[in-house]
Parts: sequence; C-alpha cells; structure tokens
Amino acid sequence: MKDLGLKRVDGGEDIRKIIMPRKEILNFAQEVLDIKGAINISPLEKRGSDRNFFRLKWKGMNSVILIHYDPHRIENNYYADIAIFLHKIGIPVPKLIHHDQVRCLILIEDLGDTNLWSLRDTPWENRKVIYKKILSIAYKLHSFQEENPSLGTIRLMEAFDPELYRWEQRYFIDNFIRDFLGIELEPPYFKELDMELSYLAERLSRGKRSLIHRDLQSHNVMLHNGEAFFIDFQGMRLGNPFYDLGSLLFDPYVNLTEAERKELLYFYYSLAKRDIDLDDFKIIFMEASSQRLMQCLGAYGFLALKKGIKSYLKYIPSAIRNLKLVTSNLNSLPRLHGLSLECECKLLTSLIE
Repeated sequence: MKDLGLKRVDGGEDIRKIIMPRKEILNFAQEVLDIKGAINISPLEKRGSDRNFFRLKWKGMNSVILIHYDPHRIENNYYADIAIFLHKIGIPVPKLIHHDQVRCLILIEDLGDTNLWSLRDTPWENRKVIYKKILSIAYKLHSFQEENPSLGTIRLMEAFDPELYRWEQRYFIDNFIRDFLGIELEPPYFKELDMELSYLAERLSRGKRSLIHRDLQSHNVMLHNGEAFFIDFQGMRLGNPFYDLGSLLFDPYVNLTEAERKELLYFYYSLAKRDIDLDDFKIIFMEASSQRLMQCLGAYGFLALKKGIKSYLKYIPSAIRNLKLVTSNLNSLPRLHGLSLECECKLLTSLIE
C-alpha cells in the first residue's frame, strides 16, 4: 500500500492508531460529495476498533459521518459490504454513501447523536418500546441461519465454534483476571475452571448457527426519527443468537432491572416460537450471557492496559456484577461464579486502597 499520510502514534506491537490529515479529509469529501464551499470537520468519540470518526457538515444542516479505518484489523475491511447486505435484507443500518478501499475511507449517513445508551434514564414505559423494536430487528437478523445461500455473498469474520468461544474465555483470563486484576489462579483450580468453560463452549456451539451482530449493546444502536438502527456491525458472524441477547440484556453500560430483563426475554421468546422449553431457553440465555460478559471484561482489560483507552474502566463494576448475577442462576458454572465473587472482592479492595 502506498503512503497516504497515515501516522503511527503508538509503539505497541501490531496495535495501530491512525490519523488522517485534515486537508486530506477535506479533499476527499469535496471530491466525493461535490462540495464547493466550506466543510466543518468535528472528530467524534474514539471507539475501540482502530477507527476514527468525523462528522462533516456543510451548507447549513447537511452532514455525513466519515470513518477512517485501519485495514490491518481485518473486520474493518468488511464493514461496507456488510452494510449493503444488511440494507438489502431489511435490517436498518446507516446508508452507505461511498467506500474508498485504497484510502480506507467510508462515508455513511449521519443518524445524529442519540443512541440507546443516551436514553438509559428515561421511563421504562418509553424505553421498552424501543427495546422491543431492537429485539424484533435482532430476531429478523437471527432468522438468517448458516445454510441460507445469501450469506455466501458476503465476507464475514470466522464463525463461532468451540475454539472461538474458548479464545474469548482465554482472552478474559489473560487480559482481565491476570493482567488487570492481578489474580493468579492456582493450577488445580484453573484446571477445573478450564474444564467448566470448555463444556460451556461445546454447549454454545450446538444447533444451527445464526447471523449475529456480535456486539449488540446500547452504544451500537442509534435512534433516528423514532426508529432503531444497528451500527458497528463489522464483527458480524455466524454464532449462537443468545450471544446477542446477552449483549443487549446484560449490557454493562445500562442497568436493567430483573423485571425489565424478564419482560424483554419473554418478548423475544414469543417472537422466536422455537421448539424449546422456556426453562431451557432461559438456561441457554444465561450461559450465552456469561460468555459475552467474559468477552466484555477481557476487552475492557485489554483496551485499558494495552491501548490506553481508560473510558471503559467505569463499566467494569457493572460487568462483574452482571457476571455474578448470571452465574448465580446456573448450576453449570460454579467455578466461574466463584471467580466473579473474587473479582468483585479484588476490585473493591483496590478501590479502597
């Protein structure tokens, strides 16, 4: 790839942060959008995906979002094609305006600044309507199972299988338990925990895999003109649909009450009409939620320690609390439950110190 002015601003292994000069952003926007006048460029909050976001505004209220991505993170290269595919199958996502694969630039529709997270303190009677819309969209996405021929037309990240679930579990142990909290697991205990998590990975891999968002949490759902839109779907893949349910209903960024979570879970169950007993449905949901929460905590540890993104630190207590709650309702994960209690104790101790 020729030099396009990308600057390496950190020295860490293969972790890259990329910055594009303002002049090149202006030239690109003027060229693609055929804008003659001035363009206002506002950087948006940095996310943990090796991408930079900018809002471009001109001629009053006209605006778009520009994404500048690092192609070395493979999933970033899939975003544009997935956006086109999701639009075709009726999943609401921002409209793709232009994709320049050489300069790693994407222009998408600007849906504003209101996401599901920003409504976290609004009355439940209002929020539950939005959540049910989101679950209905998720169910439509999940109806695309692995044998669907249309899925062969798009590039996706590798599908979830036992080994990928196991990778997430090790990611949690390495980046959060060991590196972030400094907990060293004794070999006998680690062996028992590892066996327990191995069985979990096997259970989550049973049955047909569905198309899942893979990061369906409150920051990744935009609200625009009364409708919900999915964003940050570049990591989309085939997997267990309960992973998405766990992402949304045990979201560390938003505190749902037990009654609220139960109402939403029953709503999805009524949509799915699966040939599965409700009690078994709940167990699979709780197990998939445990898996997702391990992934979240592993990511928080990695992003804070390895990439210096400290904004995720404030969500660690709620993620641990959710993991403790989920595993307390399962007979299959006693060691993970015990570990969640130790994490909570360790975190409280460090805060006191």
